[in-house]
Amino acid sequence: MLRHFRASVVMLVLMTALLGIAYPLAMVGVAGAAFPGQAAGSLVVKDGKVVGSSLIGQSFTGETYFHGRPSATTDTDPADSAKTVAAPYNAANSMGSNLGPTSKALVDRVKEEADKFGKGVPVDLVTTSGSGLDPDISPQAAAWQVARVARARGLPEAEVQALVARHTEGRTYGLLGEPRVNVLQLNLALDALPKR
Repeated sequence: MLRHFRASVVMLVLMTALLGIAYPLAMVGVAGAAFPGQAAGSLVVKDGKVVGSSLIGQSFTGETYFHGRPSATTDTDPADSAKTVAAPYNAANSMGSNLGPTSKALVDRVKEEADKFGKGVPVDLVTTSGSGLDPDISPQAAAWQVARVARARGLPEAEVQALVARHTEGRTYGLLGEPRVNVLQLNLALDALPKR
């Protein structure tokens, strides 16, 4: 019996080392070598400083910027660790709100967001994504904001619309998902335009 027990322990240690340590480290190494940008978090660098990630939404609230989707992420309440507080775009706590379509809290929040934007606002500007961190908006949501951004920056609408068109990505592999605009990349391109 001791012989069987020893063989079991040896196999447990061997498989743990192989599948729990060696294989994950090898995959991290392969991913880092084959896809260094993605493995490092798809960080966006401007003037040598990290300004965000192309995979995580950020809060843009000024009139001179395109706004992204609202965020549903939360964090622990500093005053009471048993409670949570809103923490928009908290990458350490990716989640949706889990509020159903009949939730009064959800309806009130969406109405508040819609009132802030005005009539005809595209739905993705007032609803959160499943992760609460979506970095993209629809081309319709970007087009809806063109007039405001152009006016605030003193730019012709056609120039801002052309910038949106250049930053609109199609479906992945022509099949998956929907056309989208990365808000961080678009706002960085806006900031890179020559000052007038």
